[in-house]
Amino acid sequence: MASAMGVFRLPGAAMPVRSIKTPERFGLDRLTTPIGIALLVTDADGDLRALDWEDYEHRMRGLLRLHYGAVDLGNQPAPADMRTALSGYFEGELGQLSAIAWRIAGTPFQQKVWTALAQIPAGTTLSYGALAARIGMPKAIRAVGHANGSNPISVVLPCHRLIGADGSLVKYGGGLERKRWLLRHEGVEV
Repeated sequence: MASAMGVFRLPGAAMPVRSIKTPERFGLDRLTTPIGIALLVTDADGDLRALDWEDYEHRMRGLLRLHYGAVDLGNQPAPADMRTALSGYFEGELGQLSAIAWRIAGTPFQQKVWTALAQIPAGTTLSYGALAARIGMPKAIRAVGHANGSNPISVVLPCHRLIGADGSLVKYGGGLERKRWLLRHEGVEV
C-alpha cells in the first residue's frame, strides 16, 4: 500500500522504533594549563564526567557519545573547588587530584581499569601488563590498553602513568608531548 507521502508499507509490517531518550545534559568549561586548554565536562551534581584537551575536542565528544549516547553540552563553569584542585595540581600540588569528584559510564571492565588508574600514585608508572595483573586479569593486557584509550577523564584518572613493558612512552590521547610533560611534572624521568 502507498501512503500519502509515497512510502510503501506492507500490511502488518512493524514500524521502525526510534529512541526518544533525552540527551544527557552536561556543562562544559575550559581551564588554561601549562600544556594547553583543558576541557572540563561536569554533570548537574558537579561531578567530573570528562577531561580532555581543546585540540582533541572531537575525540572527547566521541567518547561522550560512546559512553552516554546523545549528549547536550552547554557552557557552564565547573565547580570552583574542582578548578582550584586542577590548578593546584598543575602548580605542583600533585595530591590535589584526589579531591576531585568524578563519575564514569562504561562497561564493568572499563570501570575496573579506570578505578585502578586512580590508584596509581603520582610519580609512579605501571606497565599495561602490571595493571592487568593488579586487577586480577594478567592476560588482559590488550583489553587494558583499549580501556585506557577510552578513558574519558584524562589527568584525574591518570592514564598517562601507563607505559610500555620496556619503560617506553606509548600512546596518550592528548599526545606524547603532554604525556611526557605530565610524567616529568610528577617527578618521573622519561
